[in-house]
Amino acid sequence: MTDKKQDLIDQKLQDLNNDGVDRRGFLKCMAWAGTGLVWTLSGGVPVSRAFAKSGGKDAGKDASKNGDFSFVQISDSHIGFNKPANPDVTATLQVAIDKINAMPHRPEFIIHTGDLSQLSKPSEFDTLDQVLKGVSAKQIYFVPGEHDMLTDNGEQYLQRYGKGTKGSGWYSFDQKGVHFVGLVNVANLKAGGMGSLGHEQLEWMEDDLKGRSASTPIVLFAHIPLWTIYQDWGWGTDDSEQALAYVKRFGSVTVLNGHIHQIMQKIEGKVSFHTAMSTAFPQPAPGTALSAGPMKVPADQLQRVLGITDVSYLVSGHSLAIVDSPLGDSAPLASGNGAGRS
Repeated sequence: MTDKKQDLIDQKLQDLNNDGVDRRGFLKCMAWAGTGLVWTLSGGVPVSRAFAKSGGKDAGKDASKNGDFSFVQISDSHIGFNKPANPDVTATLQVAIDKINAMPHRPEFIIHTGDLSQLSKPSEFDTLDQVLKGVSAKQIYFVPGEHDMLTDNGEQYLQRYGKGTKGSGWYSFDQKGVHFVGLVNVANLKAGGMGSLGHEQLEWMEDDLKGRSASTPIVLFAHIPLWTIYQDWGWGTDDSEQALAYVKRFGSVTVLNGHIHQIMQKIEGKVSFHTAMSTAFPQPAPGTALSAGPMKVPADQLQRVLGITDVSYLVSGHSLAIVDSPLGDSAPLASGNGAGRS
């Protein structure tokens, strides 16, 4: 790689780390790590509760016992990252895979919500593929993060993970009565700017949802949050309002995102928003640092701020139960509640 190209990459990475919630009072919950949350939606009415250290596995087991199927969300693996915040991201991804394989129920599939790699290098994707080969889930679905489009506008990503998708990688699929829509909001991302879906993708999404019954549970997933968490850091999507208008008529909508490397939730009508922990490194809470970016914690606390999200679909009431689990079993570092019901 030429010095000029490396300089461009370094500058782009610096700009990306400066991208990153208006504190509007609608933050439902923020927990950097820990015991996790069980989040159930039934008839559009959400109920969330923390589960204790000893109850985490049982909580997931209970959810799956009555559920038609379950899946796991992982996010922000950043394979290739090797800074002090986590000098071995491959190892922590492996811990996440081991945790998934140890679940009392086998997930139907995994959704990875982007930033698979750090520099979108073939070797990084190779490493990711090798680790994921060992997972017990039957299928893995991907959407790209901005780091997966860093050096080649997503060509490597699309060749490996975008077969059969539209545009820059968007698509949908159905699983036992639930309709899943994978969206891309990181294409042509401006430094420090918000995510964007774009006109072509929005038109496709509108058409994709037409004719579906309002009782169909909908799951949207994309890398950057589809709600404005912190505009100063680019933690939001400019045209998400239009996308969300297309799902207003549905009785149960769940939105899963990554990018911010910490758990945040909010409820807006019948739409429940949820961001996941990273498997690589934590980021600061919105507005608590000069900029977004990797946050170093003591080595013995790292696995408490990394994690996975387990989702079970419950046939009764067309509900989704969401359990966040850290890679480690320690108590949470911090948690808080904003306005709204719990």
